[in-house]
Amino acid sequence: MTTTHVHSETSGWVWVLAFGIGEILLAILAFAWPVSASITASILAGLFVTASGILALIAASRHRGERRMYDLLFGVLSLLVGLYLLFAPASGAISLTFLIAIWLGARGLLELYWGFARVRRGRGWLIAMGVVNVVLMLWIVSSLPVSGLILPGTLLAISLLIGGIGAIASAIAMRDGQPAATLV
Repeated sequence: MTTTHVHSETSGWVWVLAFGIGEILLAILAFAWPVSASITASILAGLFVTASGILALIAASRHRGERRMYDLLFGVLSLLVGLYLLFAPASGAISLTFLIAIWLGARGLLELYWGFARVRRGRGWLIAMGVVNVVLMLWIVSSLPVSGLILPGTLLAISLLIGGIGAIASAIAMRDGQPAATLV
């Protein structure tokens, strides 16, 4: 490997390090102010979903094929959900948290059913996961609306923290001449 090639692979490590540090700082802020982070996440999701709805409506207006009705309905639905998240971000965060609780409860019940009735090997793990997921669902639902204003921001903080740690690890590897960690 030539010196030029090594330099080109390692030259951006400082920026990757800065990115990782920035993500960790944002994670700390999100952990410190989870309600603000939840509102912000809801607004950002609203922007993305609204943009998706607008693009779907544009696509529906530009063609006459069999997909047109899908694009039209998807566009209207996305626009309504996106605008709801934008103009009522606290309610959007609570709604998202409620959907997460439903998902946890359904998953927990499936795990309990399969753990008790269907699976022989690993049934203890399935039953344990089922109990944990049902308890999480009950905790989230019983603490709504407060959990709805805290959970999305906390999940965002966890994601930022893990991403920041991964970016810092990649930067160190790049600095040492190793390829950066990738997902593919």
